[in-house]
Amino acid sequence: MTRPGHRPADELRALLAITLDALDAGRRDRGGPLPAGGPADVRRAVLAALGPGPLLPTDGDGEAAALGALTRMLSAGSADPADPLCAAHLHCPPLAVAVAADLAVSALNPSQDSWDQSPAGTTVETEVVATLAELVGYDPGQAVGTVTTGGTESNLMGLLLGGHVIGGAASRATALSRAQRRPAAWSHRARPGSGADMAAGPLPVLCSSAGHHSVRRGAELLGLGRVVPIAVDTAHRMDVPALGTALTRHGGPALVVATAGTTDAGAIDPLTEIVDVVRAHPAPVWLHVDAAHGGGALFSPRLAGRLAGLARADSVALDLHKLGWQPAPAGVFLTPSRRGWDRLEAEVSYLNPADETAAGYPSLLGRSLRTTRRPDAFKIAVTFRALGRERLGALVDACHDLARHAARVVTEDPRLELAAPVTLSTVLFRYLPDGSDRRDRPGGPERVDRLNAAIRARLLDEGAAVVGRTTAGPDGAVHLKLTLLNPEATTTDVTALLSLVAATGDRLAAEPRP
Repeated sequence: MTRPGHRPADELRALLAITLDALDAGRRDRGGPLPAGGPADVRRAVLAALGPGPLLPTDGDGEAAALGALTRMLSAGSADPADPLCAAHLHCPPLAVAVAADLAVSALNPSQDSWDQSPAGTTVETEVVATLAELVGYDPGQAVGTVTTGGTESNLMGLLLGGHVIGGAASRATALSRAQRRPAAWSHRARPGSGADMAAGPLPVLCSSAGHHSVRRGAELLGLGRVVPIAVDTAHRMDVPALGTALTRHGGPALVVATAGTTDAGAIDPLTEIVDVVRAHPAPVWLHVDAAHGGGALFSPRLAGRLAGLARADSVALDLHKLGWQPAPAGVFLTPSRRGWDRLEAEVSYLNPADETAAGYPSLLGRSLRTTRRPDAFKIAVTFRALGRERLGALVDACHDLARHAARVVTEDPRLELAAPVTLSTVLFRYLPDGSDRRDRPGGPERVDRLNAAIRARLLDEGAAVVGRTTAGPDGAVHLKLTLLNPEATTTDVTALLSLVAATGDRLAAEPRP
């Protein structure tokens, strides 16, 4: 007998059929990797679908009508990461099995902030964290972690725990040093919080100039010291001697953030060398590795070695909604031990009272910055069981192969110039009119910058392709980039995309002023 409150599956099954049909119809309406016409046309289409009246009418249109019309609009007005010409961002086409698993979570609507809201989900997250910790190289029996919204939250947690641990160590060292310099009869007068137990100054955050913008934002939110940019080499990797010089110049405790897979070039910092420099520093240092992009390389026997040294980091950020093909969010934050997690510990009477915890009811409340949060680990668990490491590694390798093919095409085309070696799945390049950006030509580098910016804009306006844009090089020149996260794409697709970029550049270069 159906219990009160239980929603029969038949109702959801009917709505799912409407949703899937509308997704297909919207894809046909779009006819390409993104809607044509630019922001103004997309806005008009969205407002038309939402209707001429109020969005919250007195009487609704009914579930089937609203769901079908608005889903079709969303599909038609979205960029499609499953289209091989959609290759700008770290935006993957999610696996169907992961999407289906995500639907199960939405239907059940659990929350991870107390065991009684997510009994199974609590254990699933614990097992996913242990599995990924072992993949990183941590002892799964000692490692601690959580599922996050992505690299931004994970990086914030790395800075939070690192600042707590290193700041506390610095405070104790400062207090001890001051006490040793004072007469015993006077030193006991210092009260906690009076300044005697405070560090000499704020903790600096040392991060490569190619690091993710969330590091600076996180440091500002937490009130840490300034972010010190460390120079990168020609391959966009952190310059290790420059890091050593910066640590020596500072002298005291610090936070260091290394990157395994930069956003712009996919570069992986030399982690083993960075760990050696950090551990040789006389003052405490917390090393966090932002592997939101590159962490997926751990699935691949071919590429996993590029992350050597990762297991020696104090904390790691992973993102499986990149090289893991999960619907966002699917970030993960890991540490090799419980060190620092006391910063997040909380006992709340209505969530995790002490007597229930003592009775064996586990709580994940102290594992996250958030309270209410979905068991996003479930779709990861389903994917792991469904594909296994071998198939996931093959998907990573397929994207890497596409990137290497793209680099060859760029190198062979005199109109295109490769700006960085391929490490993962990103290809950084630019279009050069007449195959040159010589400064003695009319317009010089400024014209090249305008052309590359215009290529991306023209492709977006026409709905023809989604190509990334950034700056690179000593002069901060405008570059284009492909982020190839679609393992179903072919080398023919990639060649066609680069040919479209070059042809668009030729067309714009022939215009009076792009």
